Amino acid sequence: MGQTLAEKVLSKNVGYPVKAGETVIVNVDFAALHDGSGPLLVRLMDERNYSKDPVFDAKKLLFANEFGPEPTREMANEHALTRRFAHEHGCHWEEGGTGHVHAHVYESFLECGTVCIVGDSHTTVHGAFGCFATGCGSTDMVAVTRFGKTWIKVPETFRINVNGKLPKGVYSKDIMLKVASIIKSNQAIYKSLEFRGDTIASLSMESRLSITSMGVDVGAKNAIMETDEHTRAFLAELGREDAYREIRGDEEANYERVIDIDASVLEPLVSKPHYVENVDLAKNCKNEKVNLVFIGSCTNGRVEDMRIAAKILKGKKVAKGVRLLVIPNSAHVYKECLRDGTFLALAEAGAMIEAPNCGPCMGVHQGIPGDGEVVVATQNRNFKGRMGNPSASIYLSSPATAAATALTGHITDPREVME
Repeated sequence: MGQTLAEKVLSKNVGYPVKAGETVIVNVDFAALHDGSGPLLVRLMDERNYSKDPVFDAKKLLFANEFGPEPTREMANEHALTRRFAHEHGCHWEEGGTGHVHAHVYESFLECGTVCIVGDSHTTVHGAFGCFATGCGSTDMVAVTRFGKTWIKVPETFRINVNGKLPKGVYSKDIMLKVASIIKSNQAIYKSLEFRGDTIASLSMESRLSITSMGVDVGAKNAIMETDEHTRAFLAELGREDAYREIRGDEEANYERVIDIDASVLEPLVSKPHYVENVDLAKNCKNEKVNLVFIGSCTNGRVEDMRIAAKILKGKKVAKGVRLLVIPNSAHVYKECLRDGTFLALAEAGAMIEAPNCGPCMGVHQGIPGDGEVVVATQNRNFKGRMGNPSASIYLSSPATAAATALTGHITDPREVME
């Protein structure tokens, strides 16, 4: 019997074959924290008298203030706390306004097929590089930071086969919303989602990252894919081709469940308030007027996402009464979109463009919706209060659906406005 991708990566890490259900102690290949989890960690390290002890490996530990330039005195003090700890221990440090913690990890540090632990739930994003990547709380991050180890119960795996050519106006975000509609939010708890099929193989790395980012949003422990030439090319563009490793799965592995999706029949989707699994066709929601559109987050804040939106909006204007907020998820994305005119096209259409950060996805920075407002966002969660206002309603969509909606002022199937 072969192994799942999760079993393969964890077996290599611990040095012997493992299978689902076993609990193992893994060596963490890279770890990171942001300005939500970082201050909690520092205070816990102080409580345990670890704060003056060396970290497990400063070269393998990143602190990133991803929520942007400090909007409040309280946030400035939290940033100062983690900044001081990172500098004292010689860890990697990224200042607020330079990007999302996960973008920093895969753009600058991550190696294919490794174990990555971050103090953030959307760490599943790194599975697009064939990694076993998962988030953990600040208490467990104390052990990771001090000793470079953590425990993992090897998860059962759902194999998700996606085959067929994506139709016009349909993107990887629509694939993941389709997955959410199938397995809901409680069927994949502590599972590994292994994405396979010719559709996945045809996707760019940026598109793949949108899928693995949302693994946790359907309850999964991690989401993982094979690596290939798309992976190599993406890393090479960042000057990190040496981080590439070929990661391949076995056909005869023991999968708890197999799900088949025909990509050729998919249509643009939205996730309606207030649950990710509450999925419907975008065209069925055309009567919903919208106040705010947000394009960004760790799920859809990359160059490809911005270009998709810019192609739809170029030479046009955002609908009257609609605010369009665009936030890249890294400085790399920001600079690329400045160079190629993407941001100029979006700005001329009426978009407000911020420095790289999480934005309103977490409700901790500029872009929080008003009472009773309706939002279409390319982020990953639409729970009540997620964007900082529990009286707002959030619809999740692809960048294409978000851009089309910004043009019309109501939820719009992007095929209606695409040339």
